Amino acid sequence: MSATAEQPQQPTPAARSGQTAESSDPFTPPDPGQARAHRAHAALFRIAERHAATDEQRRRQAHPAFVGPHEAVRLVSFLLSGAALLQDGEPEVDRADVTAALSLVPMVRGEMDELEAGLLQMARGRGMTWQEISFGLGLGTPQAARQRYERLVGRTATDPEEGTP
Repeated sequence: MSATAEQPQQPTPAARSGQTAESSDPFTPPDPGQARAHRAHAALFRIAERHAATDEQRRRQAHPAFVGPHEAVRLVSFLLSGAALLQDGEPEVDRADVTAALSLVPMVRGEMDELEAGLLQMARGRGMTWQEISFGLGLGTPQAARQRYERLVGRTATDPEEGTP
C-alpha cells in the first residue's frame, strides 16, 4: 500500500474554494456569482439551523399582531408569483394590493439600510476587519466595504454632523 493511500483524503483547493469539478484548474478563478450563491445558501442554512430551528425562535423575527413592511411586500410578491397560495375566502391580489406593496418598498429599503449599517457597526465592534466584512458582503476589496458602510451611514444618519442614525 502506498503512503498516499494510507493518509486521509484532503479536500482539493477547488473544493475548498467552491469551484466545481469542471473548473478545478488551479489557474482558473472561481465563478464569483456561483461562489456568492453558494455562500448565501450556506448562510441561510446556518442561521436557520442555529437561530430559527423552532417555531418559538422563528416567531422572534415578526410581530405577532401585525405584518411589517418587508413582510407585506414579500407576501404580495409571493402571492403574485405563486410561491404562496391564497387561502379559502382570501381575496385575489389586485392592483391596489400591488400599489400598496410598491409604496412600501422605499420604507423597506430604508429599514434594510439601517439594518445593514447596524450590522456593519456591530461587526467592526466585534473586531472584524474590513477584509472579512468585504468577503461576507461579496465585495472585492476592504475599501469597497468601507465605502459601502459610509454610504449607508450617510443615507440613514438623522444628524449629518454626527453621521450616526
